Amino acid sequence: MTTPGEAPEELPIAGDDDVVRVRQLVRGYAQRVKLSLVDQTKLVTATSELARNTLIYGGGGFATVEVVTRGSRQGVRASFRDEGPGIPDLTLALADGWSSGSGLGLGLSGSRRLVDEFDLDTGVGRGTTVTVVKWKR
Repeated sequence: MTTPGEAPEELPIAGDDDVVRVRQLVRGYAQRVKLSLVDQTKLVTATSELARNTLIYGGGGFATVEVVTRGSRQGVRASFRDEGPGIPDLTLALADGWSSGSGLGLGLSGSRRLVDEFDLDTGVGRGTTVTVVKWKR
């Protein structure tokens, strides 16, 4: 599903400046695949929240961003991974309207609504990986 010959870009997330860099990288990829301005904004908003979650709750980690293709469609995939404590109550964390209060107020459910594909893998004591995809319409 990745674009042949193109390696994903990986950025560390260890501080607030890194969250900004991730946001800028994602916007560049979204413009490159010609997502609409609305879809660019949705993707950048979701990934900004996920990068901040990686920093705050995971103690830092990495973001990986790449162009993906499926048939004739192109999109942007962004993955966020940390080796933090994991999410102890996934049902609560994914509940609409639930937020810890320290992010953008979207929570994971808000981020999930802004993208076309959302995958979350977590376990107590083994960290969290969230992968999102936004497809060009």
